[in-house]
Amino acid sequence: MQITAAVARAKSQPFSVEPLELEEPRPDEVLVRIVGTGVCHTDLIVRDQYYPTPLPAVLGHEGAGVVERVGEQVTKVQPGDHVVLTYLSCGRCPACQQGALGYCPQLFTLNFGGGRADGSRALRRDGEVINGHFFGQSSFATYALANERNVVKVRSDVPLELLGPLGCGIQTGAGAVINSLHPRAGSSIAVFGVGSVGMSAIMAARVVGCITIIAVDVKSNRLELARELGATHTVNPAEGNAVERIQQLTGGGANYTLETTALPAVFRQAVEALALRGVCGLIGAAPLGTEVTFDMNSILFGRTIRGIIEGDSVPDVFIPQLIELYVQGRFPLDKLIRFYPLQEINRAAEDSLSGVTMKPVLRMS
Repeated sequence: MQITAAVARAKSQPFSVEPLELEEPRPDEVLVRIVGTGVCHTDLIVRDQYYPTPLPAVLGHEGAGVVERVGEQVTKVQPGDHVVLTYLSCGRCPACQQGALGYCPQLFTLNFGGGRADGSRALRRDGEVINGHFFGQSSFATYALANERNVVKVRSDVPLELLGPLGCGIQTGAGAVINSLHPRAGSSIAVFGVGSVGMSAIMAARVVGCITIIAVDVKSNRLELARELGATHTVNPAEGNAVERIQQLTGGGANYTLETTALPAVFRQAVEALALRGVCGLIGAAPLGTEVTFDMNSILFGRTIRGIIEGDSVPDVFIPQLIELYVQGRFPLDKLIRFYPLQEINRAAEDSLSGVTMKPVLRMS
């Protein structure tokens, strides 16, 4: 079938909106008419080849839409269902069997490899093969093929165009707090970098009962929104020593910190801002090979550093929970979102990188 998609054709070059041919779904696949897709930092660093997904490729991994057709083996969803598309895991390894889907050994290949697990590609233009199946979806397009494993059925009484970012960025930030760090009610947390991922962590920290919630960022507009969404304090590192300020606000250091920027110097600050026996979660996706250094004594005194993939989320469970929190008014994800037509994807990308927009979402209409 013919679709319209945004293609990343060369490293660090603008996306090109083009007509493509998309195969029909295989027995375990789901064809989804995309309504809206979030633009995530990961899409942009893959376009810029921080990770070696082969180009040309259709990216996009925060899609939401309506099921159009399903393969003969699919039982999870049916045509007409509203779905959010998320990351893909194999479903067979010990990690997947234990519910740790983000730590599947096949995660990188399935999500960044440019094709299906068997190496096949479903996208073409005039005979040219276009890489796809990005995060098992490639949803910078009017239609996407997903696997049954990475579609999440959601309630149909919530605006579908808002829900795509739940598939990656929002579930990553919120899940890092709710599923990974498990902060105690009454504890303190500092979030380094409050883009859409960090802002989701701020909202989640309020949900779970943290009483000192510190947003750390150099952009004043982000700090203002963080205050609105649950931060009790804000720290701008451009205006002074962020670690010392956090220690002052918390009486010695935060119980928990999150690092979302992927900057080694900021990661070190997030560790140094911990209280003794505190836990720092690393979310930020740095270029492969990026290294960081710490004073070993920072860690010796009971501090813990742990990496977090996709917020330790089981998407079929966690995404509907976040939607319920949104409906209750306790997780106002709509305050992060600004809409753009697919044809303006390059403006959306620029606005995301510059900080003008917290979470761009492409509308496919």
